Amino acid sequence: MSFWKTFCAVACFGVGAALHAVAASSARGQSIDLPLVPVGDDAYLQWDRMAYHRIGVRAYMRSTYDRTGGNRDADASHFLYQQADDFNVTLDAAGPGVLYFVRTNHHHGSPWHYEIDGADLIVKESATDDPVGASARLSNSNFIPEALFPHPLAWTWPTTKGADLMWQPIPFAESLRLAYSRTFYGTGYYIYHLFPRGADNLSRPVATWDRQPPDPRVLELLSRAGEDLAPTGAGVAVAEDSFDLEPDQWRSLPCPGGAPATLRALKFTLPRDAAHDFGRCRLRITWDDRWHASVDAPVDLFFGAGRLHNPDGREYLVRGLPLAVRYRGDQVELACYWPMPFFEQARIELQNRSGQPLRGIRYEARTVAYRDPPSHVGYFHATYTDHPHPAPGADLTFLDTAQAEGGGPWSGNFVGMTWTFTDRGRLGTLEGDPRLLFDGSRTPQGWGTGTEEWGGGGDYWGGRNMTIPLAGHPVGKEHGKHQSERDLVNSAYRFLIADLFPFGNRAVINLEHGGGNLSREHYSGVAYWYGSPRATLVLTDELNVCDRADGERHGYRSPTAERPYQLVSRYEVGPDSDAPAWWNEQGAEATGARQFFPAEEDAVRTMHGTSEFTLRLDPDNHGVLLRRKFDYQYPNQRAKVYVRPAAVDGNGDPPWQYVGQWYTAGSNTCVHSRPPGDNFSAAELAPTEHNVVTSNRRWREEEFLIARRHTRGVARLGIRLEHVPDDRPLYPGRPFPVRNAWSESRYWAYCYVFPGREAVEHANPAP
Repeated sequence: MSFWKTFCAVACFGVGAALHAVAASSARGQSIDLPLVPVGDDAYLQWDRMAYHRIGVRAYMRSTYDRTGGNRDADASHFLYQQADDFNVTLDAAGPGVLYFVRTNHHHGSPWHYEIDGADLIVKESATDDPVGASARLSNSNFIPEALFPHPLAWTWPTTKGADLMWQPIPFAESLRLAYSRTFYGTGYYIYHLFPRGADNLSRPVATWDRQPPDPRVLELLSRAGEDLAPTGAGVAVAEDSFDLEPDQWRSLPCPGGAPATLRALKFTLPRDAAHDFGRCRLRITWDDRWHASVDAPVDLFFGAGRLHNPDGREYLVRGLPLAVRYRGDQVELACYWPMPFFEQARIELQNRSGQPLRGIRYEARTVAYRDPPSHVGYFHATYTDHPHPAPGADLTFLDTAQAEGGGPWSGNFVGMTWTFTDRGRLGTLEGDPRLLFDGSRTPQGWGTGTEEWGGGGDYWGGRNMTIPLAGHPVGKEHGKHQSERDLVNSAYRFLIADLFPFGNRAVINLEHGGGNLSREHYSGVAYWYGSPRATLVLTDELNVCDRADGERHGYRSPTAERPYQLVSRYEVGPDSDAPAWWNEQGAEATGARQFFPAEEDAVRTMHGTSEFTLRLDPDNHGVLLRRKFDYQYPNQRAKVYVRPAAVDGNGDPPWQYVGQWYTAGSNTCVHSRPPGDNFSAAELAPTEHNVVTSNRRWREEEFLIARRHTRGVARLGIRLEHVPDDRPLYPGRPFPVRNAWSESRYWAYCYVFPGREAVEHANPAP
């Protein structure tokens, strides 16, 4: 039995049906070692490895979102704390890790502080020095120092019409802070990856940023977005076809070469005047005779455009790195370069759903051989959803892998999405935030400041279209500025290459519709992701520190712990109650948001010394993720983490090994500072404000990674947490409302395992 047959049996029919075959494959030398994780510049240079599992990597998107769940000042100027009036902290993380993306609204907040491992670098935007001057300053603005933040890794207003975007990878070994010197309209969101100390599956060590310009090969790669980026020549198999397509007709398209292989190019060329109708076709791809298609989406959404509508005669609707839509003469070309591995066959099908005959379609596909273990990669997916009538008060879900292809646990990487957000040209719905949740966490690992920010814009892209390698607003006009009904469909895309989000058993990708989930606009979208139908992150134990019996079972000891208390509160999701009076669309009544995210009660306690306990692991793990539930009213919670295998057979415990600091910046109290005034008025230079905002959201969950060198072969892991006091103020002269402490309610241990092998199986805890 081939390993791939074995893997399919495990994935599709359950572990028991394939266990003996897996053992036989392992006995023949099948590798179960981890694939390397591309880090820093390698994340771009090795972007053909996007299908590979990123074991032991966590991605986070933090932002200046309104902590009370609304849309105060368009999610601007909410600071974790203010170290000084010119040092307003928006991001504070403990490493090792890599900062992959920063987005701000225009130049607001500049000069910015990029503090990497304690060393501060001042980064500016060229419009900073004259914030009250003429608009000409925007026409050719750039980052300073430009050598460290060059185009096309950095973009400003001339292209985005509202945002400054930075994709330069910045590694940090211990700590990362971003802070704004000015607070007017200080909107921002940031994506970074964290790794466990001592990780041994990275393409390069994570060291302090050397402040050197990016690799020229990275700039060359991104500069070629929209061009043919797939391999050619020796070793590349090519299939071509030309055909017509009648209404409702299905056509099977050839996939070249043998298997296993990776599909590296999928291209269509057709007459320009047939583009809109061709966009309504349905593309379906099924890998290896699976029961469900993994790609099943309208062509126009799949290729990143939302609609193939080009009234302005632009050359590119989408000039993205993995996807492109290009108009040349009387032809339009659609190209997909997402790497798509398969192991036996790829069934590619196209259906004409336009109602019109389509003539003169040309097709091309290219593959290269796949030579690594099948367990190293996941299938490429493009999951389509349609939301014609959004429910008030509830986020729109564009992907829930627990429901994909028959459901169950999936592991892989979320790599982007394309979506339409109105078919009436109503742009107010863009106030809705993206919220990304992974692997059962109740706290989003990703939370942005709005839908146009997610798509690389600001100020609704100034009402204009734009396309760059990793984000864009390819089609659509605002109501009142349209020439036809087709103009009213607006779309955006966001491709995640270096800043992708790995997940181990579930990914849930949501968009808020409008600032309070009250928009009535019609959304639709395609979520791009890689996935294996098996978990790589498995829950092996849970500890309730406030339950005496559970504490005894886990050897919980915390000499300085205070008495548990009952907390009734909410997680940081959803609006509080009724919609604000100003939130009316199309003259409709704002009737209020339903409480989809009610408060819940649980016990929690604090300590100022140490906590020790033992958690069960799968000995055949490749590292551990700890998750903790706690009370977020206590600011800047930090603890040193030590681990050791629990004693076996009375032989005594080995010494503790330090594995890093577990840190959560800020609290449910933040500082809000947005001096009043128009965008380009003297408000930009106005003094920092100190408005204290405390939300009623106190429950939070956070994570900590432990490298496999400390956990592999360990069945019971001892954990010691040593509280690190932090008495920094909320702003100079004003302490946080609650004193610093380490808060703990529950701990979970998740083990990284590998697809295609028997794993210890446990049910997730009840929500």
